Amino acid sequence: GRKPMSDKNLAFLVKKRIIKEGDKQTFPKKGDRLVMHYTGRFKINGRKFDSSRDRKEPFCFTIGVGQVIKGWDLGILSMSLGEVATLDLPSVLCYGERGVASDEGGYKVPPNAALVFEVELLEINL
Repeated sequence: GRKPMSDKNLAFLVKKRIIKEGDKQTFPKKGDRLVMHYTGRFKINGRKFDSSRDRKEPFCFTIGVGQVIKGWDLGILSMSLGEVATLDLPSVLCYGERGVASDEGGYKVPPNAALVFEVELLEINL
């Protein structure tokens, strides 16, 4: 079988575009607890499938340990505190062939879907 690609090679697949610069000094490290806002859209049609902003509740997680999709673990490490960016991610860095099942049946995210997330890094390790 093929060897899985290393994180360094996979990082090239993350297309990040900065919308608003952060402080350019405070960057997350693997294992840090982060607080983020995000909106996820399907790349193919721009349709929103999930957003912490709609819930008015930021999302907390630990970076770099596989708690979130690979595209986040790789892309968010290059963001500084306060930065707002879009992460344009191929399906291999999202949910891949599995997709995400919906509670109502069918899929919330279909298999092999490329996704675009607008992410804002609100807090590191607080």
